[in-house]
Amino acid sequence: MPSLTVPPVPHYPSPPPTEENLAYADLSVIDLAKAGDAEGRAELAAQVCAAMQTHGFFYVINHGYTSEQTARMFDIADIPFSCVTPEDKHIYTAKMKEVGSYQGYKPRQYWHIDNGVHDQLESYSISRDVGKRQHPEAVRPFLPDIEALARHSHFNVLHPILRLLAIGLGLPEDELVNLHGFSSVGETYVRFMKYYPRSQEDEAKTKNVWLKGHTDIGTITVLYSQPVAALQILGRDGKWLWVKHIENALVINTGDAMELLSGGYYKGTIHRVVQPPVDQQHLTRLGLFYFAMTDDAVKLAPLAHSPVLQRVGIERRCADEDAPTMEVWRRARTSAYGQSELKAKEGGAVEEEVISGVLVKHYN
Repeated sequence: MPSLTVPPVPHYPSPPPTEENLAYADLSVIDLAKAGDAEGRAELAAQVCAAMQTHGFFYVINHGYTSEQTARMFDIADIPFSCVTPEDKHIYTAKMKEVGSYQGYKPRQYWHIDNGVHDQLESYSISRDVGKRQHPEAVRPFLPDIEALARHSHFNVLHPILRLLAIGLGLPEDELVNLHGFSSVGETYVRFMKYYPRSQEDEAKTKNVWLKGHTDIGTITVLYSQPVAALQILGRDGKWLWVKHIENALVINTGDAMELLSGGYYKGTIHRVVQPPVDQQHLTRLGLFYFAMTDDAVKLAPLAHSPVLQRVGIERRCADEDAPTMEVWRRARTSAYGQSELKAKEGGAVEEEVISGVLVKHYN
């Protein structure tokens, strides 16, 4: 009979939120407890559509994980960084540039940020199919927890949000859900991320930017809120706004794949990571994410049969016949990110590259 004992995990102490007065974005709060019936989903769909037309980010509450469950997952999220030797990390390094996959470790200083400065971000990505690859020995006892997180994020968070977005497009509720099979061929994954403080010299060279303004590759990004302030979003007025921590809430945004599928109706949201405020600058920043993508075979062309798109029009980033599949798009974006030559535009505030026939922008 299998053991019912939950393996102990070293506790990762959660730091207190910043006390600085920051310019926070006024984000909508979506209560998934209301998504149990058609009337509730219609109400939430209107809220989500409004959020997409303003900041493109929103919070989710009542998603089904307790504060204790979330805290345990943050404890587990630190294990790949604090309990694995550098030698073992090297063994499990992702082959991002070679095969366009984030599965495994992204080492520190892999991405170029600016003026010769590279990132101080370490990450470990695990496919939603946790048995797809081998993992460091320290991680293996916690694979059931990680698989449970992936299933929870997929079925209890991603799918309800996809239904709300489909309603907003006037499509059948499960149309977007059907493009995101849990057991399908694809690369939706759990990611643990850890940012480390940098030298003041590097901060000056990058103007305190840790990760340039960008849009995500996939359809939906699920971020489990944590207290170290660093995430900013680009407002419609061109100003950067901070994302405030809400205990046991999720922070949701759309990515490029959703923008392509929705014909620009749901735009990939521009966001960046910067040095935390003064009272948190000595801290490492631990992140817990679920990055969702469609099944690999899905062609990222607009869902032109949407009555909403037929009414408001479609913004195309490439011709429909040239639209890449999810597999082509994710591999190309993953291989190029932080490694390719970018062309400066708009006085250097924007840098551009073309990937799989689609223009991609990065924001300084």
